[in-house]
Amino acid sequence: MTSQVTVKEWGNSQGIRIPAAVLNALGIKSSDTLDLEVEEDRIVLRKSFRHKPFRERLAEYDGNITVCDYDWGAPAGKEML
Repeated sequence: MTSQVTVKEWGNSQGIRIPAAVLNALGIKSSDTLDLEVEEDRIVLRKSFRHKPFRERLAEYDGNITVCDYDWGAPAGKEML
């Protein structure tokens, strides 16, 4: 998806408008936070990581508890196990 946008005055700054089709394709809504990076001659916008509120996490909880094994490596001291 490619489109052109124009830089316009916005108060004491300048801004661009992002087409609705691009916002919809990426699931970006008004007031979402984006990370902005400059890579050579490019401006890159990425959706910021958003922690879900507890109520949202609770609504998604299906009752299953998952336990993952983690490899801590070989003992390196006086561990008890």
